[in-house]
Amino acid sequence: MNPLLRRSTAHVFVDSLLTPTLNSDDQHHLARVLRLRAGESVSISDGQGRWRICRFVSADVLEPATEIETVERVFPEITIGFALPKGDRPEWIVQKLTEIGVDHVIVLHAERSVVRWEPDRAERNIAKLVKVAREAAMQSRRVWLPTVSGPVRADQVLGGSVSLAEPNSDALTLAATTVLIGPEGGWTANELSITASHVSLGKSILRVETAALVAAANLSALRDR
Repeated sequence: MNPLLRRSTAHVFVDSLLTPTLNSDDQHHLARVLRLRAGESVSISDGQGRWRICRFVSADVLEPATEIETVERVFPEITIGFALPKGDRPEWIVQKLTEIGVDHVIVLHAERSVVRWEPDRAERNIAKLVKVAREAAMQSRRVWLPTVSGPVRADQVLGGSVSLAEPNSDALTLAATTVLIGPEGGWTANELSITASHVSLGKSILRVETAALVAAANLSALRDR
């Protein structure tokens, strides 16, 4: 990570790097929560790999201080799909997957899922998870925003490198850049037949949120090597 990014007092996403403006939530966060003072550095990004440093002037004024830089996307892109757990655990999962560096997050409706989102609720909840991902990306100084989508069935996740997390299976490698985590009741035989690629995340039976993080952390470590 560029030292300027790491040392910036705050990091925000904007629509334009040429004429940066903050939305009301970010204005409140910088001015009222972080209590930034005039002259402090704020890194801004368009969420598509481009970023620059600005000087904080006031809640609604950022003054560009450096040229725009570009960070190329890291390949292979990592995708984690997870069956919906109860409560606020989906938000926690998305937050941590974003911090780890996952590129795409997919919410799943598995056959044994206890929690399911009806269409009207799904739209609101996905929008909430997108906001969670954005905030986590700001905290971790990411310049590429992850995508958050769903809910879909496991067989609706497309791609040639899709694997299901399943105990007593093959070791995780970068041959499986999309890993789907089933519900706590496990995958059904029908779901396991979707793909011949099954990967193990260890000897223990993990909760959904633990399995999602283990898969993400291991894939990220393999990619970094």
